[in-house]
Amino acid sequence: MRPAHRSSHGAFRVTATRVGSRRPQVDFEPTPRHIVTAMLELAGVRRNDVVYDLGSGDGRIPIAAARDFGASAVGVELHAARIDEARRKAAEARVTRKVRFVNQDLFEAEIKPATVLTLFLLPEANLVLRPRLLRDLAPGARVVSYIHDMGSWKPDTARYTVDRLGWYHRLYLWTIPTPAQRAPA
Repeated sequence: MRPAHRSSHGAFRVTATRVGSRRPQVDFEPTPRHIVTAMLELAGVRRNDVVYDLGSGDGRIPIAAARDFGASAVGVELHAARIDEARRKAAEARVTRKVRFVNQDLFEAEIKPATVLTLFLLPEANLVLRPRLLRDLAPGARVVSYIHDMGSWKPDTARYTVDRLGWYHRLYLWTIPTPAQRAPA
């Protein structure tokens, strides 16, 4: 069991436990709305993108991608109650034709169609996902993570955004390289 972790800005708490020896389990903590917009802007989301959000919770990232950027989006969430909530919110936002939510483990979900993938997980989860992202996403696809990096995989961009209370929030962006651009393992 991992102890509770306080984010660097102290605004919320995220905890995780190991499931077996491979998969961290991440508790739901909604991404702040201003961070949702900042993540999608950092990724340069456009109308022709397909945005995947792993651990989509209440659906705010896929809904914003469709509503505010015109993209298609998929939210992957393990908890059925969150999927129901996300679907209700998508209907309220009138984006059900552009957004779908799948009730699935984020470590097993099909992600190949994504041109943009968003994450608000823990460092351990990012590290478990990293090989899959590099293997399954097409070169040029963008990955944005809120708060946590990907270890030795250096981001193309690391940015801070400041909220109205003056808290700093870290965002990271990676672009999936071509096989020729990848460093030897």
